[in-house]
Amino acid sequence: MTIRPAPLAFGDLQGCRSQFQQLLAKAAPSDDTPLWFAGDIINRGPESLATLRDLVALGERAVTVLGNHDLHLLSVSAGIRNSKKGDTIDEILDAPDADDLLEWVRHRPVAHFENNMLLVHAGVPPQWDAAFTMEMAGELERALRAPNWKETLAGLYGNEPNRWKPGLKGIDRLRLTCTALTRMRFCNEEGAMDFTSSGGLNSAPPGYMPWFDVPSRKSANTTVVFGHWAALGLMVRDNVIGLDSGCVWGNQLSAIRLTDDPAGRVVTQVDCAACRGTGN
Repeated sequence: MTIRPAPLAFGDLQGCRSQFQQLLAKAAPSDDTPLWFAGDIINRGPESLATLRDLVALGERAVTVLGNHDLHLLSVSAGIRNSKKGDTIDEILDAPDADDLLEWVRHRPVAHFENNMLLVHAGVPPQWDAAFTMEMAGELERALRAPNWKETLAGLYGNEPNRWKPGLKGIDRLRLTCTALTRMRFCNEEGAMDFTSSGGLNSAPPGYMPWFDVPSRKSANTTVVFGHWAALGLMVRDNVIGLDSGCVWGNQLSAIRLTDDPAGRVVTQVDCAACRGTGN
């Protein structure tokens, strides 16, 4: 029986292609090593189109979950939202293969679970275990792949509802899932999310805390790997790994080998001073 190599997981690339190539060369994974990407693969960095094409070319070897910037690309392409100052997605929208690239992005998962490791872009509500996270992610993925996906996508924006309740249905249920998996940082013990702060651990509003520090969160027995939180920086604990170390802010791009044993997990980083975009 062939033993599959441990995945190599990357933080937010955000179009920093040169740094991604440097990090891949430095980490030197074998050709059969799965490569996991924690979302926000494009936007704000200088080479969004080339970065996206690189990941598409990796085929099934790449596991890429959707981040808020990736959803923003789809929304701009669909006429749901306008480009923002600092966006670097026009080159994707103007590319001759834009339709194929956008189709690929739209069919990415919003969560991935394998070998008791859960990959999401932002966070997991404290009431959700890994199995329920995947169930909710599956509902959102099916909606984004359906013929009326533009209608769904348009309905995903907004901060309410801001906490999970079992009775949520329809677009409110999908919006809550999208908000949690692609945008959350802080919440309270009941899982109500706060969006007033995107700073580091000490910037939590009164009564709130990082989602992964909520007591008795149901995903605690799973290793959750995420990106999104540049102000947090690289954070490696036994059961939670934050990989957005702010490459597009000119800091570092990080990758980690996701071995079963936390002691065997190796972090590799490269400097991103040359890829300072306009942030997250």
